[in-house]
Amino acid sequence: MSDVTRDPFMLRALELADQAAALGEVPVGAVIVREGKILAEAHNLRETAQDPTAHAEVIAIRRAAELLGAWRLEGCTIYVTLEPCAMCAGAMVLARVERCVFGCSDPKGGFVGSLGDLSAWPGLNHRFAVSGGVEEEACREVLRTFFRSLRASKS
Repeated sequence: MSDVTRDPFMLRALELADQAAALGEVPVGAVIVREGKILAEAHNLRETAQDPTAHAEVIAIRRAAELLGAWRLEGCTIYVTLEPCAMCAGAMVLARVERCVFGCSDPKGGFVGSLGDLSAWPGLNHRFAVSGGVEEEACREVLRTFFRSLRASKS
């Protein structure tokens, strides 16, 4: 028996990523948690909605703010399967998210460590904690599988 504890919130984000993949969306899922309870969740809908801002993180932030009746998501942690891009990291700053937990890094677009780091940008009025590599291999594999399948269907 393994002594590794699986992260239930990231596992839920992975389920959402699978839902995105089933729709032909890049498989990214996001879950927003406060006080150990899920407030909001989403997956990418950029292709479905033909909306360049319909990233999982942005949709989840909107849903959490609506639920709370407030734009400040203080005390909230966002779990996302892929390192957030600059837009999503910026939305986390603006929403006053407390923490971001991501699965796998995004060397081509990630902006909480890979290409830059908006979570700790000195000129911004809010900073948030970041933890990466949670359920990393599972998060990476869902993306690999999706893009392999996409390439195979185009050949």
